[in-house]
Amino acid sequence: QSHPKAAEGNVAHTSFYIINLTPNTMSEKAIIVTTAAALGAGAFYVLSGLKSTFSGGRPKGSASPAGKEGDRRYLIGGNWKCNGLMAQNKERVETFNNSGPIPANVDVVLCVPYVHIPMVLASLRDDIEVGAQNSGNFSSCGAFTGEVGSHQLKDIGCTWVIIGHSERREGFGMGGETNDLCAEKTKIAVDNGLKVMFCIGEKKAERESGVTMEVCAKQLEPLAKALTLEDWAKISIAYEPVWAIGTGLTATPEMAQETHAQIRKWIADKVSPDVAKAVRIQYGGSMKGANAKDLLAQPDIDGGLIGGASLKPDFFNVINAIPK
Repeated sequence: QSHPKAAEGNVAHTSFYIINLTPNTMSEKAIIVTTAAALGAGAFYVLSGLKSTFSGGRPKGSASPAGKEGDRRYLIGGNWKCNGLMAQNKERVETFNNSGPIPANVDVVLCVPYVHIPMVLASLRDDIEVGAQNSGNFSSCGAFTGEVGSHQLKDIGCTWVIIGHSERREGFGMGGETNDLCAEKTKIAVDNGLKVMFCIGEKKAERESGVTMEVCAKQLEPLAKALTLEDWAKISIAYEPVWAIGTGLTATPEMAQETHAQIRKWIADKVSPDVAKAVRIQYGGSMKGANAKDLLAQPDIDGGLIGGASLKPDFFNVINAIPK
């Protein structure tokens, strides 16, 4: 259906209403609304992606033999942050769809900008999960202008969300998210059926002052209080030294392993030994294909949360860098 102003040649005001009556497609809801006023020319890509979902589902992925057996499956998360226009991210999806098999003991997730989630859900290979980069501290719909709820992310098909990334803890010209808020949001997301990559990490001055684990512990304490033991099955801890995010600097494998081991010990002491053994701890400080092999070889590094490299074909070099 077209907005009346479309007749005057103002195409930017045209809205498209897609009626989805197939229960096993992207959402169980009956109506998906895509507004060209919000997406501009990119609406074409959303519509074409949704069409592929209606006609047969997401492209099939493929698996290669599992790598070296360990206590935990590897988790490689990609964080696209606020990057890419619709056409660019459509090309990234196509690149990853044609990037070959994923080792059978690796879980892969792409956390993409909100506005591109429908396109990615419709067109990304089915062995890569789709997530968001944040969700709200409310459990249901309401007057939360500008926010997106974890219940809404779950409803459209997301399975993961990143909570507590250092960029959000620091803030974007506004107050950053507190440790308590990050824990609250995580509990709500878990209760709404999502899995969470919970980010922690220290700044450069804190690393140099020798208080890295004190900082991480303060970020973990509210989380441990908020979660039940059963909730931890839906949690991964993403250790991201703030000084290494997007700077090109990387903790040495030995430095990263030391902190990961300390985090696991903290969880064993404060939560439970069983949770500590099972929980995955990702490394997230400028991991890329060139350094992933040495980092992933460490016994307490169970994957990565990848920023810049997740926008490039190099993302699959990280995925395939697990111990063989």
